[in-house]
Amino acid sequence: MPQVPIIMPQLGESIAEARILRLHIAVGDTVIADQEIIEVETNKATMAVTTLCGGTVTEIRGEEGVDYAVGSLLGILEASEEEILRTGAPTMGEQGVEKENEEGKDEANLHFRQTEQSYEEPKLIEPSVKGLPVPAGMKGAHYISPRMRARMDDLGLREADISAIAGSGAGGRVTVEDLERFLEYISGWPHSTASPMRLSVADAMRRSWSRPLASVGLPVVLDPVLEHRSRQTPKPGLTLYVLRAFAIALAEEPATAGFLIGEKIVHPRAYDIGVAVQVEDGVMVPVLRNVDQLKVPELAEAYGQLVDQARTRKLTPEQTQGGIATVTNFGTFGLKWGTPIPLPNETLILGLAAGIKQPRWSDEVGAFVPVTETELCLTFDHRVVDGGGAGLLLQRIATLLQSPEKL
Repeated sequence: MPQVPIIMPQLGESIAEARILRLHIAVGDTVIADQEIIEVETNKATMAVTTLCGGTVTEIRGEEGVDYAVGSLLGILEASEEEILRTGAPTMGEQGVEKENEEGKDEANLHFRQTEQSYEEPKLIEPSVKGLPVPAGMKGAHYISPRMRARMDDLGLREADISAIAGSGAGGRVTVEDLERFLEYISGWPHSTASPMRLSVADAMRRSWSRPLASVGLPVVLDPVLEHRSRQTPKPGLTLYVLRAFAIALAEEPATAGFLIGEKIVHPRAYDIGVAVQVEDGVMVPVLRNVDQLKVPELAEAYGQLVDQARTRKLTPEQTQGGIATVTNFGTFGLKWGTPIPLPNETLILGLAAGIKQPRWSDEVGAFVPVTETELCLTFDHRVVDGGGAGLLLQRIATLLQSPEKL
């Protein structure tokens, strides 16, 4: 039958070891999943080691009154294939045990290995510097049992929703009991029901954050754009100039706008770019089509209509789909810097900060001169774009903005 390790879990970020106070099991005992089998004490609290699955105790290696390092093997369970499949508990593998006999001794040094995990003999350790961070390297802290998953489904909860709960299970995982205690704890707090818009934004951001995202920024002088804008009737929004420069730069380097699917980078077939519009309790992103092919005055009318429709929530699904990137002007809120998050189906989002008067050195006049400067902030999927590529993209956008008559 498969063997399942009982290990000393990571009981907190700064916990390096724990002392066994009491063993609640003996060899031959039958246990169930999430059963508290060992009581341990850290320098912060008394806690319990629980089982990852049900089975029969075949070995106990930990001793009461002894300190053991995080990750030490404290015992072994035998479990059925059905129980392993039901709980997803890690096993030691068919070839997980190696024995080395020395000079006829019966004692063996057992090493249990599994992909990306290592279970070692219990380590008798001297008291060390308390609070020394030790990474557990275990899957337990991220493991959610089928029972816990079913309860979360009943309540409509996702993994991110339980991140605030301190888990008491093996490896620091959150048990159903932990969840119920937490829900009871917050039951009397003031609360409100999240709107469908808020839930939609939350879901999109959760999926976006599953990727490795990074952000870079670049200060850009806005004076040429502001001067050009002042001569136009009607005056185009500043966001339109940035949209146009962004689309041209992406069209010149299509790889930066691609998105990763498996082992392929899919490149855009059109440079359709969204613009983030703040609405009540959320954000909507209407998409402007073929931005690289249309000048700012040509984009202005469609832009105005889409923004108005977004603010009144009258956008059709077709008007919010198919974008390859987004521009967000958070400078309208007076913000000088930000790290916006791209939509799940996009690799890039370009943020525009508030324009601020700054002194800048001029070689032409040999003195500091006042300029209006903004910060362009680009967040990107680091699987597709590297920092150097993102920096070059920002520099190209900044260059284009110095010649607004060409936009």
